[in-house]
Amino acid sequence: MESNVINPSEEMNRIVESARRLGVEMDESEAAQWLTAIAATKGEVDVVVDVRDGIFGHRITMLDFSPDRLAYFRKIGQLVGFSDEAGVVETALALSGSAAQSRIQTYPGDADFFERVNIITPTREEACRILARVMRDKALSSLKGATYQLIEVKFGSYPFAMETSSGSQKKDSPIAWVPAEIENGRITGKLADGSPAEITWDQASENPGWCKLDWVVADPIDQQLVNASNMLDVTWEAPDGTIVPLDGYLDPYFQEVYLESESIPIFSKLAKHVDSNALDDYVASLEKEVHKYVTTSPNYGKAAKRMYNIFRLTGRYQEAAYLRELFDEPTTVLYQVWSLIRTIDDTFNSSSSIPLDTLFGQADTLIMTVVDVLEGEQETEIVRQLLRLRNILSREAPGQELSPQAEAARAEVINLVNNFFYEKLVGVPAIKVYLDDIAAK
Repeated sequence: MESNVINPSEEMNRIVESARRLGVEMDESEAAQWLTAIAATKGEVDVVVDVRDGIFGHRITMLDFSPDRLAYFRKIGQLVGFSDEAGVVETALALSGSAAQSRIQTYPGDADFFERVNIITPTREEACRILARVMRDKALSSLKGATYQLIEVKFGSYPFAMETSSGSQKKDSPIAWVPAEIENGRITGKLADGSPAEITWDQASENPGWCKLDWVVADPIDQQLVNASNMLDVTWEAPDGTIVPLDGYLDPYFQEVYLESESIPIFSKLAKHVDSNALDDYVASLEKEVHKYVTTSPNYGKAAKRMYNIFRLTGRYQEAAYLRELFDEPTTVLYQVWSLIRTIDDTFNSSSSIPLDTLFGQADTLIMTVVDVLEGEQETEIVRQLLRLRNILSREAPGQELSPQAEAARAEVINLVNNFFYEKLVGVPAIKVYLDDIAAK
């Protein structure tokens, strides 16, 4: 899918001019260096290894990763990662999302991890049972600590529609387990006719589906909260060496930086089974997400991040270069607003053990950073609304739903930040055309 034309200067000049007009400080020499590096990797092997730091990943992804915070991410990895079991469970833990783009993400969002988990057993059924065991063990061993709290675990799919304490659940939708349900090993509720119903953890293991764990992690020194997640790609290795993804699809490796060189053998074994159409499928899935974030669930910051990955993998390097610079801009500290909003939601719940002072510390740090790096009427209004939200939250009761006033302040902040990113995107003609096409699908 990659274009044979790497550097059409006329199109690049138009994008640079758009960047200037939009107030994005695009470093032309740095953009040129990145384009040159992209061109230099064409024709090489897909995966490259950084021997010094003991990391590896896709050739284009590695161009965006900085090892400066590697020790920090490896520390969180000790919390979210799974352990190997000799001859039974093999794992390869990687960073994904903005954490894997730390060279260009001046203000990264969540700490997203991705882990390949290969289970070697005689039968698929036994592989599912082992997965159920290791996931529950991981969840129970990381429920709460001085600096972390488990939020939920995605495991299994509802075999029938039912009403639970979390709301109405559709048949075949992913099951989101909260800590109390994981401890009990079951989710209870009612069927449409009012009769009682339940799903057990063991029953969920029969169809594991989408497997993901989410935590809130607090840094007591920097008074910072971060959403840490680990999405699992689980495979069963049969006695004859056949590799079978338990969710029916083996994920590609276009956006991961693997943290330990010791996991190269397991990665290499699994990578050989990635479908030949994986790049097309990956881009199609990203475009579905872009469509969602520009239509039904507006979030133009998330849309921009996914568009960057689409553009850099499909040969639209000039547009990718612009978005690369955009996320290296001081103004994109505003992307952290979504992380703050999410941690507000996670902290104001009945089972939260994260001190509210930590949440307020994160809010104060974000406000001060925005004040330091931004200027102009739009940015001033965002600061004003952040201060208003911070003030309202200080009067909220922990363990209860946010008040209508807090919800309104939260919505206003989200709307302002959305408008900010929207203007930075549609101001580039080529990107506006792309967005219009995606929205129309």
